[in-house]
Amino acid sequence: MSKCEQCIVRQLNSLNELTKDELIRISACKTSKVIKKGEILFNEGEYINGVFCIKDGVCKVTKMSDNGRDQIIKLVKKGDLLGERSLISEEAANLRATALNDLEVCFIPKEEIVKDLKQNNNFTMSMLKELAVSLREADDVIVDMAQKTVKQRLAETLLYLHNNYTKTENGALEIQLSRDDIASIIGTATESAIRLLSSFKKDELIKLKGKDIFILNPEKLKKIAEGF
Repeated sequence: MSKCEQCIVRQLNSLNELTKDELIRISACKTSKVIKKGEILFNEGEYINGVFCIKDGVCKVTKMSDNGRDQIIKLVKKGDLLGERSLISEEAANLRATALNDLEVCFIPKEEIVKDLKQNNNFTMSMLKELAVSLREADDVIVDMAQKTVKQRLAETLLYLHNNYTKTENGALEIQLSRDDIASIIGTATESAIRLLSSFKKDELIKLKGKDIFILNPEKLKKIAEGF
């Protein structure tokens, strides 16, 4: 099991603001595990009682709507923290996290994080900044859903994946999303998402091979996302 003070992943989140002694203490009480593709890390209504640090892999964070459909709120990748909002609010999780591929996570108990929040001002401010960014992104999603077309939202999503996730050796997006997942992200029916993907393929903006997606023309996708 890797030690927190030696872990490169922590440099991608608020844990980087902890002192060496604080990291050594956390390392002694954390637990690590692998969540297999398709398995649930935590469910809506569950009390997490700690924070997850994503060491490797990608998971989707979803919210169940009134009609029983899962809406993808965001994708979480290596270096991201999960559960800090529930920890601070002392409420049950409002979302579900599901592994999109094999996920390596470290779990830090609530009492250890709370101790550091009370004692380390730099850590507290960094955590607050991350929560503020998360709220801003949520605001952007609400505006996009209200003001942008489904075509614009698909182009924007593909660009986001292109810019934020690694590629396979053959150039495909390493993250594999089902057509249902893509439809959930952009807020439309699966059939509509499939038609739009086919249209983008026909226009040579992307290439599709099974679940593999290749981004061929990010410049044109950007123009579509911006409404041009």
